[in-house]
Amino acid sequence: MDASRGVVLITGASAGLGEEMARQFAALGYDLALCARRVDRLEALRAELTGTRVSVKALDVTDDEAVFTVFREFAAEFGRIDRVIVNAGLGKGAPLGTGRPDANRDTARVNFLGALTQMEAACEIFRAQKRGHLVVVSSMSALRGMRKSMTTYAATKAGVAALAEGLRSERIPGVDVSVVYPGYIRSEMNAHVQQRTRFMVDTETGVRAMVAAIEKRRARAYVPAWPWVPIGVAMRVLPLSAVRRMV
Repeated sequence: MDASRGVVLITGASAGLGEEMARQFAALGYDLALCARRVDRLEALRAELTGTRVSVKALDVTDDEAVFTVFREFAAEFGRIDRVIVNAGLGKGAPLGTGRPDANRDTARVNFLGALTQMEAACEIFRAQKRGHLVVVSSMSALRGMRKSMTTYAATKAGVAALAEGLRSERIPGVDVSVVYPGYIRSEMNAHVQQRTRFMVDTETGVRAMVAAIEKRRARAYVPAWPWVPIGVAMRVLPLSAVRRMV
């Protein structure tokens, strides 16, 4: 008899939030389908995660055909996919008009177009199964327009949240859709930030809050709840001049 609580597919699982989510979902008894560009990192993670079934595959989420192929292969291998976490992301960027359109395009390509393809592939599986849980990792920066190097990143995260809301409005039978808005959680993406950042928590603590919200299948979750729930409310109603001083 299959003792697993289900199968969780995580993209961008070779580092940061995705890697720690894999650890925590494995500890909860889930089987894991993990994909990322760096297969060596995935193999090391698989060796670490004993007591659960783990499959790993190479995936560049900007390769549309590969996304569908990998998701379908995971579904065939496990017999089902219960939850897909659209996590793979890129954090680089530059102020618009400063000579780095390549950085902004790369971020848009990975964070929005790549996420769109992942959501297409996940929903194809869920519609066929008539059940599933789609989780999209957005960002607190998605709540308002951000300045300078964050402008494009924040816009992509707002975009994927809007895609998820549209799916939730569609009310696909048997399919739940969640958007997680992490606050400041230490990860490989922001490891280069040297200065002390207010409200920054370590990876394990931040991901624990993410996993708890995902397990509850919340439609929308600001994590960790403190201080990001009240900050999220404030960000939505305050004038942009005030938001600029908050984040």
